[in-house]
Amino acid sequence: MAGNNSVVVFAQRQVNVRIIIMQILVLFFLFINLLLIVIFFKKECFYTTARYILFAVTLLSDSLLLLVADILLIFIYFQYSIQVWLCIILTISLILYNAVTPVTLTAMTLERYVAICMPLRHAELCSTHSTMNCILIIHCISFGPCIITLSLFFASASRSFYKQQVVCSVEVFMLHIWQEHVRSAVSQFYFLIMCSTIIFSYIKIMKVAKAASGENRKSTQKGLKTVVLHGFQLLLCLIQLWCPFIESAVLKIDFTLFLNVRYFNYIVFYIAPRCLSPLIYGLRDETFFLALKNNLCIHLG
Repeated sequence: MAGNNSVVVFAQRQVNVRIIIMQILVLFFLFINLLLIVIFFKKECFYTTARYILFAVTLLSDSLLLLVADILLIFIYFQYSIQVWLCIILTISLILYNAVTPVTLTAMTLERYVAICMPLRHAELCSTHSTMNCILIIHCISFGPCIITLSLFFASASRSFYKQQVVCSVEVFMLHIWQEHVRSAVSQFYFLIMCSTIIFSYIKIMKVAKAASGENRKSTQKGLKTVVLHGFQLLLCLIQLWCPFIESAVLKIDFTLFLNVRYFNYIVFYIAPRCLSPLIYGLRDETFFLALKNNLCIHLG
C-alpha cells in the first residue's frame, strides 16, 4: 500500500511540474505570435500580400487554439466542471481552429504553386480581394468537422444531458463508439485531400526548379523547402489524430506510462505543429525577419 501511495504522489508531482512547463510554453508561443501579428499590421506590404495575410491567419488561429486548449487542459487538471452549453462553445472554437491551420497551410502551398508555376497569373489569382474570399472559404471548409461532430451529438444526446455539468473535452460529445469512428474518418478524409494537394504542388514546383536557373532557381528552391515544411506540419497534425487511440491502449497497461505518453503527445503533436508557422514565415522570410529585427532594435535600443 505504501509503495502504491508513493507512486501516486510521484505521478502527481510529475504532473504538477509538467503543467507548469506547459503554461510556460503556451505563454511563450502566444507572446511570439502576438509579436509577429503586431509586425504584420505595421507594414502595408504584409497586409496587402496573399502569403503574409494567410500567415497572419495561421498565427491568429494557432493563438486561439493554444488559448482554448490550455483553458480546457487546466479545467481537466483541476477537474473543474462547467455547463454543457459553455462546453459546446469552447469545443466549437477548439475543433474549428484545429482545422483552420492545416487548411490554411494547404492554401499557402497553393499560393506558392501559383507564384512559381503560374507567375503571370499570380497577381490576379492572389490579389487581396481573392485572399479575403479564400479566408472565408478556409473557415467554411474548417467548420465541416465541427458541424459533423456536434450534429451527431445533438442527434444522440437526451435533453437532460444539456442541464448537466461536465469536465469539458471533445470526448464528452462522443456518446457512442461509432461517433469516434465517424470523427476519425472525417479527419482522415480532410488530411488525404490536403496531403494530395501538397504532393501535387511539390511535384509541380520540383519540375519548375529543375528547369529554372540563376535567381529563379534560388527562389524556386526556397518555395520547395516551404512546401516540404508545410507537409511536415500536416504530418504532425495527422499523428495527433491517432494519439487518443494510442493513449487509451497505454492506459490499460500502466497509468504512469499513460501520463508520460500523453504529455509527450501534447507537446510534440499538438503544440509543436502550431509553433512551426512563426519559424517558417517569421524567421525564414527575409522581409518579415528584417521588419521584426528593426522593430526589436527600436524598442530595445
